[in-house]
Amino acid sequence: MTSPSDHSGLRVLIVAENASRRYGGEAALPMQFYEHLRRRGIATWLFTHARVRSEFEGSDVADQVLYVEDWQLHRLLWRLGRRLPARIEYLTTGYLSRLLTQANQRRQTRRLVKELAIDVVHQPIPVSPKEPSLLYDLGAPVVIGPLNGGMDFPAAFRSGDSFFTRFLLRAMRWLSHGLNALAPGKRKAAIILVANERTRVALPSGHSRCVETMVENGVDLHLWQPRSPTQPSHAASHTRYVFMGRLVDVKRVDILLDAFSKACRQQAMSLLVIGDGPLLAQLKRHAEALGILASDGETESKVYFAGWMSQVDAAERLQAQDCLVLPSVRECGGAVVLEAMAAGLPVIAVHWGGPADYLDASCGILIPPEGPGFVAHEMTQALICLARDPALRRRLGEQGRAKVEREFDWEKKIDHLLTIYARAVEQTTAHQPS
Repeated sequence: MTSPSDHSGLRVLIVAENASRRYGGEAALPMQFYEHLRRRGIATWLFTHARVRSEFEGSDVADQVLYVEDWQLHRLLWRLGRRLPARIEYLTTGYLSRLLTQANQRRQTRRLVKELAIDVVHQPIPVSPKEPSLLYDLGAPVVIGPLNGGMDFPAAFRSGDSFFTRFLLRAMRWLSHGLNALAPGKRKAAIILVANERTRVALPSGHSRCVETMVENGVDLHLWQPRSPTQPSHAASHTRYVFMGRLVDVKRVDILLDAFSKACRQQAMSLLVIGDGPLLAQLKRHAEALGILASDGETESKVYFAGWMSQVDAAERLQAQDCLVLPSVRECGGAVVLEAMAAGLPVIAVHWGGPADYLDASCGILIPPEGPGFVAHEMTQALICLARDPALRRRLGEQGRAKVEREFDWEKKIDHLLTIYARAVEQTTAHQPS
């Protein structure tokens, strides 16, 4: 094993069910860790599910990606889950499927630790503090996280979950204490990383005594950059708003469409929606009913659905926009907020979860989650306010970029992570019999 103080000699295995930018959300985190560690010259392998194989094919980091395949039971659970509402599927058949994948990965990880002389195993997802971990007794210390969760809908949005879903969620949280005793990965972890205090409080009883804080998301400042002064800017005929994210119910893009349809009657503006998801067709119908659907490209007083984009394309597109809007009401992380701030854009978001951790009045507008009608009204006013005041947009954007550089740079995060890896190795070495 490497010396704990010698970062360059570390050999790291990242284990995650999904590692994918296309999936977005927490699935993007293992990709970020893997790629940034590789750039640092750290010997790093990624062990993930075969369903994401196509995303790595042909890339310059595919050589050290390993895959776990489905068992027959996975396919049965997938067929059953397709018939359930998304949230219930996640808490039932999806939950069991994730545990099965971890069981399969654990068996193979123990072999990989020996074959590859791994110093540290890192399990970055699932980010839920309640879900048990089966990665323990692997022959190398395990670092888990950063975890981020323990969050519900705001009180005024609790109807976002059905009564049965809320009951199921409470039951699963109660059962999690027993499940984490049976699957003691979080108890045996060398170090658990949590994104914030609410996640620390949500950890199951009997977890590892070594818990540290690390922000879940970070920003690649080389990719997400403000528009250069030498770049040609778009015509200032109207203000360009943008939403980025998966089109699912918790993002509440319907509220944004309602707010935009009213705001665009008072100020010249357009709305670009970057992302895909199960609600795409429904949201297009809603925009068409409001009379704001653009059929081809960004148009004043219209919303244009551009579909999914790669990070490179999204970063380039963001440089032509004036402000990001994120109406999500259950956003534990919210990496898009940090990406927009890094691009020098102000952000309008709901004051809940991750966005509330990142934003303040110096770089954006936060709207209290007092119900759909209230949020729609306040968002309308925020859209109008920023459309009328280019100087305010510019000031908020500049301060957002400065904040990201200070607090959320991926390079600084990797520096911190490497010290955590080294400490995990040191702790394990200290407890080994001489």
